[in-house]
Amino acid sequence: MTRIIAIDGPAGSGKSSVSKQVARELGFGYLDTGAAYRALAWAIAEGVVAAQPTPNLHQFHYSISLNPDSFWVKVGDTDVTSAIREPRIAEAVSSVASVPQVREFMKNLTRELVSGSGLPGVVVEGRDITTVVAPDAENRILLTASEEVRLKRRSAELTPAQAAEVSKQVSDRDKSDAKVVDFMTPAPGVVLVDTSDLNFEQSVSAVLALVG
Repeated sequence: MTRIIAIDGPAGSGKSSVSKQVARELGFGYLDTGAAYRALAWAIAEGVVAAQPTPNLHQFHYSISLNPDSFWVKVGDTDVTSAIREPRIAEAVSSVASVPQVREFMKNLTRELVSGSGLPGVVVEGRDITTVVAPDAENRILLTASEEVRLKRRSAELTPAQAAEVSKQVSDRDKSDAKVVDFMTPAPGVVLVDTSDLNFEQSVSAVLALVG
């Protein structure tokens, strides 16, 4: 059975970059579950998936690489790895992720990707991984940081105007996601790792120390 290391946390907590490096260190796969929500938002925006009254998930043909050193995301035959990071998609993700049918679909999709990976282990990161998607994971970690630190990380390489927009997006995303998942308080059995005062290498080391 594939070992699962589940890493939860809010935007800007470092969960994506830390999870990817932890996967490299352990020789595991890496699964960014948020990419699926972004890909669905892209598919709806591009008219690939019908949106009304709820997204037609039968039209959503999704695939993703679990290789931390060769990451890609596809919808059908279209590589959307870069497209799903566009601001217009970031703005649309929360409304898509708030649909109960979508969250159930994504939960099952994530489990299928892990079980069918053939890998010894997968580091799975996302917003409700430790509580909803993989509550039985061998290791469950909530990676967080203060809002000030999270915004600073997200804005480090941006212009002032872009930084202001990112700040709004992070704040709006937190508020929206808080309606469907508590991603700031660790559930029973979930270990909290606060990276507010840790750099990247220290954050990776803190997680590795927990997972052995």
